[in-house]
Amino acid sequence: MKNFLVIYYAPAEAKEMSAQATPEQLAEGMKPWFAWKEKIDSHIVDFGSPNSRAEEQVGDGSWSTSSKEVSGYSILKAESFEAAKSLVQNHHHLTWAAGCSVGLYECATM
Repeated sequence: MKNFLVIYYAPAEAKEMSAQATPEQLAEGMKPWFAWKEKIDSHIVDFGSPNSRAEEQVGDGSWSTSSKEVSGYSILKAESFEAAKSLVQNHHHLTWAAGCSVGLYECATM
């Protein structure tokens, strides 16, 4: 089995909407995540988490607030890239807000 990194991308507006949500709204929003987790449980290496604060460092060593639209991650295991794609096909994250997308990266063996 190979490991695959799933990156969830969301525009700043979607992340701001989530930051303003009530605990009840957040709990409701997590239901599709837990249903997906249960469905593919044997393929989950690390369920991951949402991201909050993000900074990035550049070549001179300085740090600044990141403008990247990464909103979270998961790590899955699958036999092939195609099998991993099937685990995230039509992922519920895509319906969270306009502009959301899911990236899939095969983790190289070192």
